[in-house]
Amino acid sequence: MPVATPPHTHLLAPAKINLYLHVLGRQANGYHALDSLVMFADIGDTLAVQAAPDRDTPELVLDGPFAAALANEPPARNLVVRAALALATLAGQPPAITITLIKRLPVASGIGGGSADAAACLLALARLWGLPDDHPSLPPLAATLGADVPVCLASQAAYFGGIGDRLDSAPPLPDCPTVLINPGLPLPTPAVFRARSGPFSSAARLSAPPNGVRAFAAELAERRNDLTDAAISIAPVISDVLADLQASPDCLLARLSGSGATCFGLYPDADAAARAGAALLSAHPDWWVKPCRLISGRPDPLR
Repeated sequence: MPVATPPHTHLLAPAKINLYLHVLGRQANGYHALDSLVMFADIGDTLAVQAAPDRDTPELVLDGPFAAALANEPPARNLVVRAALALATLAGQPPAITITLIKRLPVASGIGGGSADAAACLLALARLWGLPDDHPSLPPLAATLGADVPVCLASQAAYFGGIGDRLDSAPPLPDCPTVLINPGLPLPTPAVFRARSGPFSSAARLSAPPNGVRAFAAELAERRNDLTDAAISIAPVISDVLADLQASPDCLLARLSGSGATCFGLYPDADAAARAGAALLSAHPDWWVKPCRLISGRPDPLR
């Protein structure tokens, strides 16, 4: 008889990229209604969970190049720990676990790092405790943790509306060779929204699936990120990042992701993205520069 495969407990928490982000208005509760198209990268943080029978609370072990940014955060405020406790309550399981988070993505950088980590924790613990990935309680639980956690739980290209609570499948999209750049500056989302001014936008979903990355970039160029000016007003270096990306050879589109400060550039092929990434890192060795690929389906969950 075949040997049963144990639940996978090592998961990629992929970077989430807002290809465009339109702010449609402000709701009575103070939150903003959005229209955005997101894709996920084939790079991200890595999260692992394992049973720890000698514990009665989750243990969080941090490692990786950006672990220090989270080291002093109280466990009760950490989104990964909150996700673990919430799912333990839902599943009727004792939270006797050790969570190891390899933090490779910059913190407060507009690419969903904390939300992706929380979503990966939910999936990893669901597998550890024998719940299916598509358990109907996981999406509503994810929504209680933050606006971006549900889309990160799916980790597939999607439109999101409302405050992130209304998700719709994206049309077929081409894989996009990409360079991500963060200038080493955390940028809290609430501050960027407070700095935003001017009129609101309309929704701008694609009318048809794009035919290749060049056509996709041209479609996206007709849209925008409505938080760009606000982010630059707080962190002027973002304008330098965008200018350097746009000036790099073969760049099809340069844009801010989310509330920043991470920016992305789209390129026609992986070689062009790799060359641009190497040149940009050489010119700015203090920036976080990562060539990668945005994919329409779910990135490989195992790393």
